This record gives sequence, structure tokens and C-alpha cells, in this order.
Amino acid sequence: MAEVNYSEENIRSLDWKEHIRLRPGMYIGKLGDGSSQDDGIYVLLKEIIDNSIDEFVMGNGRKIEIKIIDGIVSVRDYGRGIPLGKVIDCVSKINTGGKYDSKAFKKTVGLNGVGAKAVNALSSYFKVISYRDGKKKEAEFDVGVLVNDAQLADSKQANGTFFEFKPDVSIFKNYKYQLPFIEKLFWNYCYLNRGLTIEFNGQKYNSKDGLKDLLENNMNGNPLYPIIHLEGEDIEVAFTHTTSYGEDYSSFVNGQHTTQGGTHQSAFREAVAKTIKDFYGKNYEAVDIRQSIYAAVSIKVIEPVFESQTKTKLGSQEIEPDGKSIRAFIGDFLKERLDNFLHRNPDIASVIEDKIKSSEKERKDLSGIRKLARDRAKKANLHNKKLRDCRVHYNDQKHERRMESTLFITEGDSASGSITKSRDVNTQAVFSLRGKPLNSYGLSKKVVYENEEFNLIQAALDIEDDLDNLRYNNVVISTDADVDGMHIRLLILTFFLRFFPELVSKGHVYILQTPLFRVRNKKKTIYCYSEEERRSAMKDLGVNPEVTRFKGLGEISPDEFKNFIGPDIRLEQVTLSHESKIEEILEFYMGKNTPDRQEFIIENLKIEKDLVEEVKI
Repeated sequence: MAEVNYSEENIRSLDWKEHIRLRPGMYIGKLGDGSSQDDGIYVLLKEIIDNSIDEFVMGNGRKIEIKIIDGIVSVRDYGRGIPLGKVIDCVSKINTGGKYDSKAFKKTVGLNGVGAKAVNALSSYFKVISYRDGKKKEAEFDVGVLVNDAQLADSKQANGTFFEFKPDVSIFKNYKYQLPFIEKLFWNYCYLNRGLTIEFNGQKYNSKDGLKDLLENNMNGNPLYPIIHLEGEDIEVAFTHTTSYGEDYSSFVNGQHTTQGGTHQSAFREAVAKTIKDFYGKNYEAVDIRQSIYAAVSIKVIEPVFESQTKTKLGSQEIEPDGKSIRAFIGDFLKERLDNFLHRNPDIASVIEDKIKSSEKERKDLSGIRKLARDRAKKANLHNKKLRDCRVHYNDQKHERRMESTLFITEGDSASGSITKSRDVNTQAVFSLRGKPLNSYGLSKKVVYENEEFNLIQAALDIEDDLDNLRYNNVVISTDADVDGMHIRLLILTFFLRFFPELVSKGHVYILQTPLFRVRNKKKTIYCYSEEERRSAMKDLGVNPEVTRFKGLGEISPDEFKNFIGPDIRLEQVTLSHESKIEEILEFYMGKNTPDRQEFIIENLKIEKDLVEEVKI
């Protein structure tokens, strides 16, 4: 091996914007194009809004105006405004901000003086205007470089701050803000900050009852009893049990949605089980108490510790400044308030105990089947090679690539073979389905263990009891782009939504987008994911290019597949809109045939037929 020269010339010192642009993942997580709710463009939006939320929390400004037009984002709040002499510093000097002074900001989201700077550095255009006491200060930047330092000027505008930015397309390629992800973000802000109104492109968002509204608007299944909604100083919880399976939690710290949970969510799960067990004076299993629970918990703490800059998981152990543990804080609150509620509402207490007994009975009835199913799963994985596993897994909390862990669920040997030969063996696993899965709509969980395909998928994901041991961050349904492939996709989604809805609601399930067309001539090949892209490619390549319509993944060679599951992989995240209800969705698509569904199928078959005929022409 040739000797590598290592000297003073190899040592570099990066300024603030260079470091952010060189290592954006440290500041905003993954980049993406907006097709996933945790893509970087949403983190940029959130970092700016968080500053406005912190103003609201401190009692300043009850309205935030947001616009997104042609990829350009603007945010206007009516808080105190950035002190005019520090406007440029606050958006371009790392570790500069008001959050270091607990007198000016308490129990806020932003802590490290990074957010607005990251947005500035990762935007091709960035503007900030602070309105304060009849004056305004404006500055503009180009990829973090100051290009306009306006003089202080008079202003008749109300106090507050205005931000405008455009994510840099050289970093966020082909990005597009998706309305469902944006709406979820706005609603969560409003649920956690009653009295706040967010205006987005003319649409208003606000909440009257906080976490109670969150549960009512997003609940999977039907509630078995009215939502229990409890509030105290620096804590709010809401929960009920539903007709769905699994456990589903939404947790928040200082208004920040901690999508990966953390110490507060763990403490809540533990405290709910213990309080209910103590109330009935019976040694019920925690898994039976929490089965089918749908809950939300929000706490406020001074200087919370998160496990990353994107603040998706709380790591704090104590409530500052008194040093009380988060576990004790939440446990004591529920021990008093939930216990009192159950004593005052015996009808609800009775429904909860009936639900616990029902879950206990089902679990015990399934105990023998579960053991046999686990044995079958081990045997199938070892001998039938249903699962081609990878080396890095999501439940390996310390591995730096755990977020990349992916399981492709494919149909048939040819498709799974192509992906297996093309994949990254470190982070990408492949599960091969055999035939069409069972339609599980309306069935009990017993079918999960009795049906070989469902049992093996469950075992591969390791989600038999809850998501704590989930082995892959991304569960990617990879089926053909024909009628049979779409049907299989629906059947798999039905299985997840029926028995493991949290897998979907927490953003782990995706659809693999593979090209519908290959357009090529002797000099160039273009893969097209839509009819619009096909037309553009044919125009680009000129006269009579060869057009191939892909219908099956098995038609795509392993060499080609590397292009579609590598760095430029296109994934469509499975999400539920604010108005969507899982039971209604499943009933429409997978229940008894209805005139509405017949019309839906006929219309979509017509679109597919027209598309095929046009390609032939």
C-alpha cells in the first residue's frame, strides 16, 4: 500500500456554514426529497417554526403565518422579535441565541443555537426580518453568505420575526413539500399549544382541547370508552382503549414531537400499567393492560436532553431544577390523578377491566399457538431462506447506520432474487412472499400465528408484542406494478393496519417506487417513474427511442436494480391524513363490495388501460 502523506496541510478548519453543508446529517438527519415525514426539508421548516412556538410559550404572539409557494417557505410570527443588533448573529453564528438565558426562554424546544443557522446554510436563499418597537432589521443570505445587510429602518409592522428561505436544490434534489406531512406538523403544534393559531396558505389550524383533540382526530379503531384527559403543571396525558391491536403512543417534550419516544414515553407506559394494576388490586400483566391502548403524553422540562439534534427521542432522566426523575414525576401524577378518575368513574373503570380480561384471555388462548408459530418461524428462516437478513438492525441502538436498516417485502422468487443480488448486505434485508397473503380484514390475531406468511413477517420484524424490538427502520413493500402486485400490496397493508397500526402511524412503512418505463436509444437510457417522465424522456431522446413497459420486478435485471435501491432509491411513505380512519379505509378497500368501490375500481382500471394503449401507440 502506498504511503499517505499526513501533515499540517491535511488539517482543515471549516467555518460554520461549510461544516453544516459538509455534514448536514448531523444537524437535520437524513436529506430526502420530501417523500418521508422525517426528510430534511421538514426539519428545516420545523426549526424555524420552533422559534415562533418558543415565543408563544413565553406568552408572546398567538398567531403564526406560514406560506409555501413553489418550494419557497415563509414564516411570520408576532412574538417579541429578535433584538435588532443581534439579528445577523442569531442566524449565522453557531452557539448564538437567546435560549442560553433561562430568564428569556424557559422550557423551550430550541436549546443549542443551531436551528436557524442550519436552515440558512442549507438554503440557496434565506431572508430574516425582525420587527421590534417601531423599527426593523433585515438581512439576506445566499447559501449562508451574507449578501444584504440592510440599515435599521422605521416600521409600522407589529413586533415579531419574518423568515423566508428556499432549500438548496443541490442538497435536497427534486424536493417537494407534501401536504399530509405539513398538516400533521401544524396540528401537533396546535394540540400542544392551545390558543395558538397557525395560518397556512389561507387554512387555519387550532385546537381547543389539546391532546384530547389529537386522539379524537387520529385514533385507530373505535374507542371503548370516552377519552381520559388529565392535566397538571408541566404535564398533560390522554388515552383510551380501542378496538385495534397493539399500542400506539404520541409523546411530546416542550411541544416537540418525540417520534422515537424516550424516557417520558417509557415512564408513561410503566405508570399507566402500575396505576391500573394497583387500582384493581390484581396482578394483571402489563401487556394485557396496555393492549389496544391509544395514548398521548406531553411534558415540559427546563433544558431537555435529546439524543440527537433532530430531537426525536428524549434522553433526560430528571426534571430540572428540583432533580426529580421523569419516571417519578409521571408516576406520581398518574398515581394520584388517574386513580382519582377511576374511582369517580366506575363505569369507565369497569370497561377497562373487561378489556384487560379480554386481552388476557386472548393471550392465554394463543400461548400454545404462539410457541408453535415461533418454532415454525425459526425453522422456515433457517431452511427455506424466506428471509435474507442484513447485518445492521434498527434495534441496535448504538449502531450509526441503524436508521438505514431496511426490509424489502417482495413477491415471488424472481423479484426477491433481483433485489437480493443488488442490495447492500449491511443494511438491506429481503423477505420473499409465497403467493397472495390472506385478506385479514375483520379477523382476530389468531390468524397471525396460524397463517404461515403473516407469522413469518411478524417474526422477521420481531414485533410480536410491541415495536420496541423492531429490527428494521424501513419496511418497504416491493410488489409489481400490475393488478396482482397492487392487490398484494393492499393485502400486506391490511395486515399491518389491522394488527400493527403503530408500524404505519410511526412512519416505518413505505412503497418501493420502481420505474414504469425504460426509454433508450444507442447512446442513452432513461428510467421513468411516471407518464410525464416518459413523455419528457421520449422528447429528450428524439426519434423512435425504444420504450419498455416494466410490469414485474423480475423483469428488471440485478444490474439495473442497483440504480433503484441505492442512494437514489424512491420510497413513498404510507401515511394517514388527518381525516383518515383506519377502520373506514379497510372497510372501503377490503370489506364487502359496494357501489362506491366498484366505481373506484372501474375508474382506475380505465386509467391503466388508457396508459397501456398510449404506450403501444
